[in-house]
Amino acid sequence: MIWLREFFSGRTKADRPLGDICKNAAGADPNRVIRKLPIATGILGGALLLTNRILSADLNAPQSRSDVVGTILSAVLILMGLLWERIQPSLPETVVLEGTEGLFWAEDLPDDLKAELAWASKLLLKTTVTRTVVVVQGDRVLLRRGVLPEQSVVKPGQIVQRVLTTGKPIYLVALKHYPGRVEFDYLPANTQGVICQPIGSTAVMILAANAPRSYTQQDEAWIAGIAEKLAYSLERSAC
Repeated sequence: MIWLREFFSGRTKADRPLGDICKNAAGADPNRVIRKLPIATGILGGALLLTNRILSADLNAPQSRSDVVGTILSAVLILMGLLWERIQPSLPETVVLEGTEGLFWAEDLPDDLKAELAWASKLLLKTTVTRTVVVVQGDRVLLRRGVLPEQSVVKPGQIVQRVLTTGKPIYLVALKHYPGRVEFDYLPANTQGVICQPIGSTAVMILAANAPRSYTQQDEAWIAGIAEKLAYSLERSAC
């Protein structure tokens, strides 16, 4: 049973101290200063040219030509900086989700299914931006793990029901912009993004992220693969 306990415990991304989380959030975009440098240089150069123009008592033709060239260079630098911002946008800002660390199971889960759920949830918490994992099967909550709010009652809403009906995942990239966010009161109040991933035809895995637009296509494919593995385990445990 030692291997089983290792799945149930262990340090995840969500288990890190607040200081580490804030430090990583602040340093998540190492190119931020570099992207701003052309804009800052262009603005500084334009300001110096304007100051020099105002303070010059006598204006001659060579100086006028130099001012024109300098103005063009400053404008080009600012334009390059703006284009760079569009090509390489800033990474989404992360937040510290409100709640406490927890792990709760359905009471009568068999050990092999517990091991599968523990493996899947720990993997998601360690390798993606996921901070909360909830797995429901019908009206039954199989697992709640990660940062959890005081609200412990999980009532699947219309979005989760739609996932079960269609068998297709739904990704709410910025939860605060969706009216349906009210049905996710069992997730931290400041959850930034949510993925509802079907597990077979009877269960759904709800994942909460601490940054908007943070799940990549690779993450979504990874989550779908884990869901397929869990679907097989659920079917086998029902036999």
